[in-house]
Amino acid sequence: MSSQLLDPPVAAPHQEIRQKNRTPYLPWLMLSATMILLGVLTGYPVLRLVVMSFQEYERAQLMGMPAEWVGLDNYMTILTDVDGFWTVLLRSFVLMVVLVVITMVLGMLVALLMMRVGKALRLLVSVGLLLAWAMPSLAATTVWGWIFDTQYGVVNNVLTAITGDRWFGYSWLLNPLSFFTILTCIVVWGAVPFVAFTLYAGLTQVPEEVMEAAQLDGASAFQRFRLIQVPYVRSIITVLVVLSMIWDLKLFTQVFVLQDIGGDRELTNTIGVYIYQMGMAQGHYGLASAIGVVFVVVMLAIAYPYVRRTLREDEQ
Repeated sequence: MSSQLLDPPVAAPHQEIRQKNRTPYLPWLMLSATMILLGVLTGYPVLRLVVMSFQEYERAQLMGMPAEWVGLDNYMTILTDVDGFWTVLLRSFVLMVVLVVITMVLGMLVALLMMRVGKALRLLVSVGLLLAWAMPSLAATTVWGWIFDTQYGVVNNVLTAITGDRWFGYSWLLNPLSFFTILTCIVVWGAVPFVAFTLYAGLTQVPEEVMEAAQLDGASAFQRFRLIQVPYVRSIITVLVVLSMIWDLKLFTQVFVLQDIGGDRELTNTIGVYIYQMGMAQGHYGLASAIGVVFVVVMLAIAYPYVRRTLREDEQ
């Protein structure tokens, strides 16, 4: 038999080029339903938000009156509002930094604790974390508000029983510093479980042989953590930091409920509540839309480094 009959057929050059340029339609077809749903549920509201940001959209427009186009006037108004928009944005960023740092530190400590304890205690810690994580933000904030209630709160009653009448009727939420302290406790209490579980899952993937070899070489526990464990979970830490920044920057429920219980809105507003009050309470929907567009740009700027790094890792 001739050797030519055994050789596989060679495709013509124009056939190879045609196969390389062929567009894979099946993946796009399978994603079409999801893309249409996202376009309707997310794309249209964002487009409507951008359009309203260039209009003088007040309560009268809700009754059917046409909205007047004002160009960049809404953006100029909010960007020159130092005592309003910029103060709230700066306050939100400072709060976000504090929340992210505390959440990441406590989450890492809890994850390391779960690595060291036995199965029974690990199960107990996991159940406690799940209970804190499963509680809705509204319910958790309401409970914390009861704890620090002016007349019937547990904290005031305990402090009054210990020190006398000094703490009787003290309003924790009226003071901005104590307000944000309580807010920090609520947010961190609900966010630490997710960070702890995620970091624990990543730390369990660190090879035990590497840790044992480092211990035999005389590396301390802190050196093993800094030089071995952290590099292994660095990508996970990056994801958690970016997600925590986004979640903490757009806080709404916890701040809004605490303000209703007894906080000073002017001194405790964050960007999410500020947008809501500008639109729903005051009726300036055009200004609220402009603030929302600026806020979306800020969120995209925060998420951009993570997305860029993820794309680079996929290309490698």
